Amino acid sequence: MLRVAIQMDPVEAVNIESDTTWLMMTTAQARGHAQWVYDVRTLALEDGRLFCRARPVTLREVQGDHVAFGDEVKLDLGQDVDVILMRQDPPFDMAYVTSTYLLETVHPKTLVVNDPAEVRSAPEKLLVTKFPGLTPSTLISSDPVALVDFHKRHGDVVLKPLHGAAGSGVVRLKADDPNLEALIEIHATGSRDPLVIQKFVPAVSKGDKRIILIDGEPVGAINRIPAKDQVRSNLRVGGTAAPVELTARDREICAAIGPELKRRGLIFVGIDVIGDYLTEINVTSPTGAQQLKRFTGVDAAALMWDVIEGKRPA
Repeated sequence: MLRVAIQMDPVEAVNIESDTTWLMMTTAQARGHAQWVYDVRTLALEDGRLFCRARPVTLREVQGDHVAFGDEVKLDLGQDVDVILMRQDPPFDMAYVTSTYLLETVHPKTLVVNDPAEVRSAPEKLLVTKFPGLTPSTLISSDPVALVDFHKRHGDVVLKPLHGAAGSGVVRLKADDPNLEALIEIHATGSRDPLVIQKFVPAVSKGDKRIILIDGEPVGAINRIPAKDQVRSNLRVGGTAAPVELTARDREICAAIGPELKRRGLIFVGIDVIGDYLTEINVTSPTGAQQLKRFTGVDAAALMWDVIEGKRPA
């Protein structure tokens, strides 16, 4: 039996029919692992020891009545647990970054999935730039001159916040669209983060493929098809999940990035592929495992626990 602490948003609010963390937790429960959930805001580092306030959980497959809590306890995350799943959703802001620094104080003695230092070093839209030739033409900058110049040179583009998630703030700008400078100004009023501007890939109309990799190896994919006349295919903003097979190009992309993901301790990763191009490498709280299991029978959560159990024998 492993002792597992899960850093996540409230488990009471998850959709048990689609949530990937839920699948991870029910799989762990079926294997006999003890589990606690805690809010990242309860992390407390005192004299070199990291604590949190956590509640033990028992799960059941009844939406709305799917979790029972035990009494809250104070956990020493360096002593009382074997594994921490870092599964709270972005935004990838300084609070998120700070949580990685805190968790780094107990990892790897307590195995944190994914490795907190590597999560901090691998923002979804930046890590892809380490793999030239796999991505569409992309610029990351806060400089309006550079952004406008990229738009003029490439015409049809997609603009998105660097640390956005779930399709938030993603817009398409065609070659003659006059709104780029205004959008840059609007973004700058609420954030000092750079923007990402990327050459539009027309194949997105056929779907944005989510490929799940476990310890650097691809285990399967789902296709996320955008609604009519939409550029965003994320399931949280109206995209529709559909079964899909891995292509030769998908496997080529996975072969190129997989060894680096494994080296970094990024055990559970979801990458986004549009047509022939890698667009994101998601390492914070990747989704899609329930849909993958439903469509193909491949259980990415079970494969993840196989890896974890190999690293932390019960």
